[in-house]
Amino acid sequence: MRALRLRHHRLTAPARTVSDAARHLLCVQSQDYWGGRLAIATRTRGGTASQVDAAYDRGELVRAWTQRGTLHTIAARDLRGVLAVTAERTIAQTATRRAQLGLDDATIARAREAIVSALRGGGALTRAEALALWEAAGIPTAAGRGYHLLFHIALRGVICWGPTVRRDGLEPREQRLVLVDEWIPAHESPADPLVEMFARYVEGHGPASPEDFAWWAGVTKGDARRAAAGAAERLATIEADDATLFVSTSPPRRSPAAPSTHALPTFEEYYIAYADRSRVAGFDVMAAAGPGANGMVRSLLVHEGEVVGLWKPPPPTQRASAEPTFELLRPAPEEAIHAALERAMTVLRG
Repeated sequence: MRALRLRHHRLTAPARTVSDAARHLLCVQSQDYWGGRLAIATRTRGGTASQVDAAYDRGELVRAWTQRGTLHTIAARDLRGVLAVTAERTIAQTATRRAQLGLDDATIARAREAIVSALRGGGALTRAEALALWEAAGIPTAAGRGYHLLFHIALRGVICWGPTVRRDGLEPREQRLVLVDEWIPAHESPADPLVEMFARYVEGHGPASPEDFAWWAGVTKGDARRAAAGAAERLATIEADDATLFVSTSPPRRSPAAPSTHALPTFEEYYIAYADRSRVAGFDVMAAAGPGANGMVRSLLVHEGEVVGLWKPPPPTQRASAEPTFELLRPAPEEAIHAALERAMTVLRG
């Protein structure tokens, strides 16, 4: 089961390009900017973090709050199809918080008009610039108001995070906001976006259950079961631990050169994208890896499909020369661990 999951994730069957890798997984959790870059590049033959940045700059990939109120990297043309499934439920779930912040419909409409006007015609704004724009328009952004305005307007499919913000001598760590209608010239239009999302989730994350999909997509279990039924002819199933799991009918072929050990980032899809994570990690390992009380999920060491430890890269200002640290929680060959860490740092530095 783990070997098959590694193939579905393209960790042992890397994609040709970073855009291919991201599109294969559909949505890659990326609230840590460096983590999303590493997750995608690791799944690409010869991939580097700078290649991911270039894909953002070309408009092939964007970041958006696609599901569970969390930033994900997604192929630009898939954005509207996913938001068609997830956005309304997320907006409803955050209504109370918007009310607490005093963000009524009129305020949101003013903020939307201001940012659309500023971005129209190819404009791009950093987060700080967007908040300053609203402050100048008399729309307060303190105490989380600015974040929730960005979040809500993005969920409506108006804005997304596009080109990277370059910093001399340092890796990028943020992107500029752009208008979806201008930045993304073409969108996929699946006949049934929910069924399509389930099928694409399985193709990039299988073996997985409808319950796993419900957690990952932030939809109800009933909707997940309906999506699974609708996608059944497109997928296959296997039995594992008395459960029926969906898999791709043609998962990517394992590369003969695939390593057995991987250093994966924070909020890694191989681990976080399931309601049941016990298939790849022991309960004590899950307690150490997270999510913790603050929601954080730590960077993982995975050997032969099992989470065996945690690691931490050096700070961005020290990436070029400093070495990562790690902690093993399960037995694993240290030589393989060091090789995985070296590969991960090469990806981040590349």
